[in-house]
Amino acid sequence: MHCYVYRSSRKLDTYLYLPRKDDFEDIPVALMQVFGTPEFALEFELTPERTLAQENPEEVLNNLKDRGFHLQMPPENREPL
Repeated sequence: MHCYVYRSSRKLDTYLYLPRKDDFEDIPVALMQVFGTPEFALEFELTPERTLAQENPEEVLNNLKDRGFHLQMPPENREPL
């Protein structure tokens, strides 16, 4: 699956993965308000075998198929305090 990645203009190290370029229709309004203006970062072919720096490629693929997007947040924001 082809994947498009956008950097958050408001949250450091926060990225949004999309299956279609510039298609933010499936993103909840509240998330977009916190995320800010999406800044295009890169595009690539995503497969279950591909190595990603901070994400599980199968989880990203599943989120893209089920939700229409995948949100990558910094590790410190994923763990409960």
